[in-house]
Amino acid sequence: MTEDMQVATMEPATEGAPKPERAARKPAPPKKARPKTVGMPNDPVADLLTRVRNAAGARHETVSVPASRMKAEVARILRDEGFIAGYETGERDLVLKMKYAGKLPAVSGLRRISKPGLRVYARKSEMPRVLGGLGVVIVSTSSGLMTGREAERKGLGGEVLAYVW
Repeated sequence: MTEDMQVATMEPATEGAPKPERAARKPAPPKKARPKTVGMPNDPVADLLTRVRNAAGARHETVSVPASRMKAEVARILRDEGFIAGYETGERDLVLKMKYAGKLPAVSGLRRISKPGLRVYARKSEMPRVLGGLGVVIVSTSSGLMTGREAERKGLGGEVLAYVW
């Protein structure tokens, strides 16, 4: 061995000093098994929009969501505006039939605007426009869910739920 190698293999100078003993660790308790149930989301409308967005991106024919009256009204608006082919309401599920133009989905974008942590409202004179009028604003008014154009026509303001384009 060369001199450099001998220096590298030498033990440190604390050879005779006693080493402190490590405290024995307690074994971790076994993890509790989580139930496999699917919980209700905090924001059902955002869940619906996300499922539609994901289904459009994955080119699915249908998408199923837990049913509610508000989701059925959003589906009605999407159907009336030509973003989905149709929908069926069951006892527990709402099944949306996706619409495509060739390989491109009719829905190119969805955005939730008013959220549980920050509500967004619009007056009848300040109704937002999506893509210069090419998109649709979904508004919750005192007369129910409707598009921004319908709300302007009826002279109503309300909570801006989502933009769809």
